[in-house]
Parts: sequence; structure tokens; C-alpha cells
Amino acid sequence: MYQRKIPELLDCGLAVSIKVIGGKWKAWILDCIRRDIRRPSAIHREMQEVKPRIINLHLKELEDYGIIYKEIYAEVPARVEYYFTEVGKSLLPVIDVLELWGNTNKEYINRKHADYKEGSCVMLPESQRQN
Repeated sequence: MYQRKIPELLDCGLAVSIKVIGGKWKAWILDCIRRDIRRPSAIHREMQEVKPRIINLHLKELEDYGIIYKEIYAEVPARVEYYFTEVGKSLLPVIDVLELWGNTNKEYINRKHADYKEGSCVMLPESQRQN
């Protein structure tokens, strides 16, 4: 089994926050669940740019951290949906602040990227995208 050479500093609040929501796709997954996109297949359709294996890995991590939980319905075929725990719900204002900061500063951050195109955010609803 893999053991880290340098221990994680999980007594530090910022380190814990980054561990939970850090990564390229976790905030988007949380936003999907917040918008009632709860089934894994629906999340995969929403996040077409991301491989399903990666989404499933992040869902499992978020579940392991206690941010979301999986509800399995006894149906044929089986249906699975993800919901926020109370701790997960407390994370939503943080996601809102990050989104606000990003929307406020995206032109500044992307000012040197020639391929930056306003309205190209894949997280925007299709009706708001400028392709």
C-alpha cells in the first residue's frame, strides 16, 4: 500500500478545504448536484468533456469525505442518486463565493490567453453559451 513520504497537514483548515474541493472537476460535480442533476448518467451527460471514470472517482471521494451520499433505489434497473449531507450543504456558500470571484476576475486572469472566448464556459446552460 502506498504511504506518503510527507504527511498531509490535515489540521490546517485551508488544506482540508483544498483536499475536499480541490481538483479540476469537483466544484462542477457539486454544482450539478445542487442543480438537481443527481444521477451519475445525468452528471456524465452534463460533463461531457470529462471521462466518466474521473467523474466516478470524484463522486467516490466526495462520498468518502462525507460531502455527498449515495441513495440506491430498489428498482429494476437499479437507480442511484447523489444528495448533499449537512456538511455538504454547508460547502455550497463557499462554491458560490468561488464562482463569484471567478466571474468577477475571469477577464483579468485570462487576459494573456489568445484563445479566451467569452461565453465558452462549459458550465453555462446551453442556452447561454456563445459557440
